[in-house]
This record gives sequence, C-alpha cells and structure tokens, in this order.
Amino acid sequence: MATCIPAGRGTLHYRVTDYKGRSRRRTAWVSDMPIKRCLQKDLSWSKAVSNSKVLQIHRCEFSEPQLCKNRKLFKVISSCIKDSHTKYFDFSVIGSGIAGLGYALEVARYGTVAVITKAEPHECNTNYAQGGVSSVLCPSDSVESHMKDTIVAGAYLCDEESVRVVCTEGPERVRELIAMGASFDHGEDGNLHLMREGGHSHNRIVHAADMTGKEIERALLKEVTSNPNIFVFEHHFAIDLLTCQNGSDITCLGVDTLNTETLEVVRFLSKATLLASGGAGHIYPKTTNPLVATGDGIAMAHRAQAVISNMEFVQFHPTALADEGLPMQPTKPRDNAFLISEAVRGDGGILYNLAMERFMPLYDERAELAPRDVVARSIDDQLKKRDEKYVLLDISHKPKNQILSHFPNIASTCLQYGLDITRHPIPVVPAAHYMCGGVHAGLLGETNVKGLYVAGEVACTGLHGANRLASNSLLEALVFARRAVQPSVDQMKSSSLDLTASNLWPRPIVPFSLGSNAKDKILSVTDELRKELQSVMFYYVGIVRSTMWLETAERKIGSLEAKWEEYLFRHGWKPTMVFPEICEMRNLFCCAKLVVSSALSRHESRGLHYTIDFPNLEESERLPTIIFPSSPLNSTRSCSRLLQKQPMYQ
Repeated sequence: MATCIPAGRGTLHYRVTDYKGRSRRRTAWVSDMPIKRCLQKDLSWSKAVSNSKVLQIHRCEFSEPQLCKNRKLFKVISSCIKDSHTKYFDFSVIGSGIAGLGYALEVARYGTVAVITKAEPHECNTNYAQGGVSSVLCPSDSVESHMKDTIVAGAYLCDEESVRVVCTEGPERVRELIAMGASFDHGEDGNLHLMREGGHSHNRIVHAADMTGKEIERALLKEVTSNPNIFVFEHHFAIDLLTCQNGSDITCLGVDTLNTETLEVVRFLSKATLLASGGAGHIYPKTTNPLVATGDGIAMAHRAQAVISNMEFVQFHPTALADEGLPMQPTKPRDNAFLISEAVRGDGGILYNLAMERFMPLYDERAELAPRDVVARSIDDQLKKRDEKYVLLDISHKPKNQILSHFPNIASTCLQYGLDITRHPIPVVPAAHYMCGGVHAGLLGETNVKGLYVAGEVACTGLHGANRLASNSLLEALVFARRAVQPSVDQMKSSSLDLTASNLWPRPIVPFSLGSNAKDKILSVTDELRKELQSVMFYYVGIVRSTMWLETAERKIGSLEAKWEEYLFRHGWKPTMVFPEICEMRNLFCCAKLVVSSALSRHESRGLHYTIDFPNLEESERLPTIIFPSSPLNSTRSCSRLLQKQPMYQ
C-alpha cells in the first residue's frame, strides 16, 4: 500500500512537514547506493526513510544531548555495572512493557542487559491492555484475512510488508508466550478461546479474561527476574539519549536517567539501545494510559535526530468508563480513564444514546463491530448533537455467567461504583488511547540513528497506518521486539566502548541549589500549564479537527511553552537542570507539537485524522507524514531548546 523503492535505484515519494505545519511532497532519487536489504525484498518507505544516506538528510550539532562529533569510541570494556553513577551494559532497554521485556529476554543470551523503567516494572501500557493479542490460530482463519483487516482498518496507509511480517510471525510469538507460562483462556473443547473485536473478520483474539496484558506482563517479569544477565532499574526516568556524530552518521551509546527516589543522575552506556517506552496519551486530559505515558521516548528520539512519522494519527478508544454516569461517583479524579474493552462490543455489546436509541447502524453497516475510529467519531457526533456527556454500552442481555467469566475485571470495577453490568448498561466516552505514529522504524526495528532500535507503541513500523486494528498492538510489540534482536546483537559484537566515554557528555544537574520555595513554585506552575496544554489538545486536536482549530492549538501551545520557559528561567532554572515533572513537561510539549504539525500537513480525512475542511480520502495524500531532524538555528536557552523549528533536508 505504500510507495516502494527497488533496492539500488528508484524514487521515494513522501511528505515532509515542519513545526509550522507546512507540508510538501518530495521525491528522492535513489541511485546505485548500498542499501541494506530487508528480507531481500524491495524497500518500502518505512525501510528506506530510515537510511540517512538515501535521503541525504543534513545532520547538525546540539549541546543537549551532546553530539560528540567525529569522536570514535573504542577499547572494548567488560559489560558490568561500573559504579553508582555510570553503568556499562551490552544492551540498554528503556521500558518494561511487552516489547522491552521480550527483547531483554532474547538479548540476555548474548550479554548483559539493563532494563530501565520509569516506575515499577509492571506500570506500563501492557499491564492495562484488556482485550488480548490478535493472531491467526484457527484453521478457518488466514494470514491474508488478518492482513486485509489490518489494512482496511488502517485506511490503506499501512506498509504492506510490515503487515505481512506481523501477521505471519505473530502466531509463533503467541505460542512462545504460552510456553513461557502465560495463561490464556480456553474453551470447553480444550482449544484457545478466540474472541472477535471491531474490524476483525474472524475470531482471533487470544485473551486472559479482560486482563490479558496483566497476565502477559506477569509471565514476562517472572522470566526477567530469574535471568542473571538482566538487571532491572526501577524509578529511573530516561532524560536523554547519548549520541555521537561521525560525519553524517549518528550513533546512540546509551541514555542519561534520573533516579526519582534518590534524585541522582545515572548514566547508562551500552552498545545497543532499545527504546520501548510506550506512548504519549497524557498530552490529553482523558486517557486510558497510565501516568508514565508522557511521550518521553518519542521526544528523546526526536531530540537525538531520529526520524518521526505519522504523529497525526492518535487513536481514541471509543469506550472508556464515564465517571459522570456512574451511580456512585469516584471520590477523586482518576489518573487515567478505566478502559471498557473492545471485547465487550465483540461479545455482543450494543451502544445506545441516553434515550436508549441504538445509533451505530446509522453510521456504519458493521455497527458496533466497526473499527475504533468509526465508533469513536460516531459517539462524538452523538454527544455533540444531543449535548450529552456519555453514551451507554449494554451487555446485560447476555447470560450473567458469560459476562462475569469474560469480563471479571470490568464487572468488579463497575460494581465498586454501584453499577452491575449484568443488569444495567455501562456509561462510556471516548478517551485518548494509542499513538499510531512514533519513531520511524524499519522491518528490524532499526532507526536512522545507529545502535538505536524501537519496538512497541513508541515505534512507527507502518503496521497500523492511519488507524490501529484492535489487539494488533501487543502482537506488533512481540514481533518487532524479536526482529530487533539479531541486528542488536550484531551491533553489540561489532561495537566497542571507551572506559572514558562517560566523560564525553556533560551531566544533567538536579536543581538542589534552587531551594524548596523556588522549586515548589516552578512545579506548581508546571502542573497548571500541563493541564492547560491537555485542555488545548482536547478542544482543538481531538477526534474531529479543522485547520482553524489546529492553527489555534499551534499558537496556544507555543504561547504556553514560552510562558513556561520564561517562568522557569526567571526563577533560576538552568538548561542543564532536570527534574521529573520538568522533563515530562518538555516531552509533552514536544509530542503535542509533533501531533499538531503533522495534522496540519494532512489535507484529507484518513483513519484517525478527520478534518471538516478536507472530509474525503484523497489518493494523492496516501503517504506517510515524515518529520526529519531539525536545525539548531532558532534554538534558545530553554530546557526544550531541542524542539527546533526549521527542518534541514534536501
């Protein structure tokens, strides 16, 4: 479905955009250049763009994170924990979800592994995934059918080779999870119980009731904690990637982190780094994501000059629990919205407005089983037309035992607030859920930054296109985490580090010198502006968009960021200072701007990006949105100074 380049020569069509939303189509001529093949087949956009020599992207120097230009690192060091502030490993993994842990278990066969996680290891999007893993495990199903469903749901923007790889290799990855000890539901016949969700033409969702992610996370963590080659570092906030530039090539050599319990900066140096840090749901006020999902990985990769792709496609889950409609209100606001699984609709759940009128057949012939973007827009339309705050999802017509056995977690959570889902409908509302865009990845999880690999929600592999098919996310994470293993091992074996490498980058500073009063004021203002940013994203960059709303969002976000930076520096903040809330805010601003600029560049409605100014699909617009590394020309002294304004490309 995407434009392809025959290896060796040809043309690449793509869209580029800058922070002002200016968009243009470009054609790059590829002629007689050595290109690393993927599966010995033609390179599609997701593989070719990641090769900087093909597109001749200009690189530039930054001071944070430091690009150590023309400095080659050598001298092989033993892989070990060096000291409390600098640690050396063969592999660094940023994130402890299904992608990070799956990758860690594989590369641990070849060397030492640091798993760096922002909170506790289980606090990740994987742990909150209810529905399951989609995979072809039934004789009546087929890889071709799964591919078709994925591409249709993705509004024909999917990279076909990526789709084929995931759908083909997925079943084996699921079997490996089962062999590892993950326990999935079985039917009375003894076979796996396969459910169906929106957009799927077959029952192919492997699940553990409505807590599939929790079960997978449990099985993976059990294996990780017993592996002597894997070291897990909890409460280590990844600040910035450590990169070194040699000519036009940039290499990742590790990451700086902040131990949020001791407030010490800890530097990890490694020969290969996997970024598996999840998504950016908290750029919106209502999201199913845990608090840790603040776009840290995408923002870090962008600052390290990795190519970013398709950020306009933010998936809103149609059915998060609407607290306003519960018989008993929660005593305090939730950190994240409680998800009502797609599987409820897959199991026969029906959507009604508050007048108990079924409305989905009015919008799509697939009704409640339409893809998520269709269902979310339909609910949004109902809420706006009727001036209501939520709709109702009813599964109570199904047998009570079936409801309780399939959805025990949902049933018990709702019952805490006086709602019995076996008798009454569930109040639901759309909430930000999943980023279909992210760091541009090839078929082996590689990026344009040497030594940096990506997997999971932080990556844009081309699988999802303009909209993610339900339950494809855990599958994608499994497949690409495994595919990144061999190139990572090759990178590790061919790389060497200098024992003095830790001194090549200035260390971030924790602002103890500011005093508690100044710090408290800064954190208070940061919290207020964070809520304002989320409000701007909700009102102007939501399920339905327009050019005017997006331009308004762009101005407001720019103003908020300038206000925040001015306040910080007026109160003594320095560009090298780091603190968890400040780093998160920097990353939220970065991801919000990437989403807005990407949305402004797409002059059509496709998948998750729906704009009233361009309501139709346009074949000429069926291209990925690519954001290239940027120029330092307009940089400031700010702590988000790496969010450059002017892209550099030919």
